Amino acid sequence: MPPVAAIILDMDGTMLDTEPLYKAAWQRAAADLGCALDDAFYLRLVGRSIADGEDALTRRFGTSLPLAEFRLRWAALWRTRVEADGIPTKAGLLELLAWVDDHRMPIAVATSSDRDYATLSLQRAGLAGRFATVVTGEEVANGKPAPDIYLEAARRLGVDPAHAIAVEDSDAGTLAAYRAGMSVLLIPDLKAPSAEATAAARRVLGSLFEARAYIATLQA
Repeated sequence: MPPVAAIILDMDGTMLDTEPLYKAAWQRAAADLGCALDDAFYLRLVGRSIADGEDALTRRFGTSLPLAEFRLRWAALWRTRVEADGIPTKAGLLELLAWVDDHRMPIAVATSSDRDYATLSLQRAGLAGRFATVVTGEEVANGKPAPDIYLEAARRLGVDPAHAIAVEDSDAGTLAAYRAGMSVLLIPDLKAPSAEATAAARRVLGSLFEARAYIATLQA
């Protein structure tokens, strides 16, 4: 591939260890309202926007799940946990960001979360103000696995998508970046990658430490 001109990171599950927090909040809120949100169904929502996830819940539960109340409940549960405990970063993130700084590499975040959640998440993870370019789910027409969010991140950075490396944890995100024409490093989080995502990824890695080492070989 061409020399790397930029790195674009997914947030939840890639940079930040937030996916278990979302999973617990969604499942608890659904259970409180009488709807069982099983692990297998929830994992199909990972990497997608909140709006897409709510659409999937509506298709599954219909009017049995009052969506407005569900939205309030899970958000309150999530915020209470995050405000109390903060958000841990994924192993190797700080080292990757230090390498990016040393090499003056353009970097962006492309997250399916909306602006409020992204801002609070980065703040509680100790990364407030760290990224000049953050593209969020509500800022593009189509969420992951559509390529929109990665194309927009590349546009804002002023780079050709073919010269960018995306780092993702989910099937949806991996396919989104691949369809945008980027090389994708896939670091699975809550679930094993699908065959389609594995085929789309340039590498399937075990950590951000491995991602940093691989990117460094491309710059050598």
